[in-house]
Amino acid sequence: MTTVSILIPAYNEEATIITLLQAVAAQSIEGVQFDVIVIDDGSKDRTVKLLEANPGLYTTFIKQLHNGGKGAAIKAGLRVAIGDYILFQDADLEYDPADYQQLMLPVLQFDADVIMGSRFLAPKFVRVSYFWHKVGNYLITFVFNIFNNTTFTDVYSCYLMFRRTLVDPDLLETEGWEQHAEILSKAVANGKSLYEVPICYQGRTYEEGKKIRAHHAISVIWTIIRMRLFR
Repeated sequence: MTTVSILIPAYNEEATIITLLQAVAAQSIEGVQFDVIVIDDGSKDRTVKLLEANPGLYTTFIKQLHNGGKGAAIKAGLRVAIGDYILFQDADLEYDPADYQQLMLPVLQFDADVIMGSRFLAPKFVRVSYFWHKVGNYLITFVFNIFNNTTFTDVYSCYLMFRRTLVDPDLLETEGWEQHAEILSKAVANGKSLYEVPICYQGRTYEEGKKIRAHHAISVIWTIIRMRLFR
């Protein structure tokens, strides 16, 4: 069996967390078992209460006392993960766990090291969203590809899966939005077999809870450059 540790950081996600976990639990892939790790990042709503009332929907529940940001939650999850692979899953419903089947194909068929889910590789659907977000994503992906000699189409998709041994959580330096770029940079540098697969995307609006902003792209791009040139 191939074990995949699914890391789900959550902050004030009472509206979606149980529905999301039920969707994760509904996934069944032959030869694959899931280690579901939920990390509450100091939620102030009913997220913790709902999680504690539904222990059958996860393997491990980590309760952070204070809000340290998504990066801090990811570090906490990585430290307890036992899977052969790590997969990131947001606690909202922007990304559909039904796409796990797609993500696992390169692992099961080609023993892939890094698999990126792309919203730009002809998925069944993508919700129309903010123009400048797409421009920013293209820019970040373009810079990443230049500095890493890769051909990714969507490096800032949530669905990043990689062999756990490629990234040491104790060596991660960032905890902001740029942490995704640091993790991907290290996974690509240490891995040999890289793949992308199409995934669907039901993006949220700011009114619905979307948190990332345009200015975050600055630290992301700097992290990509720093990981390549100064490491």
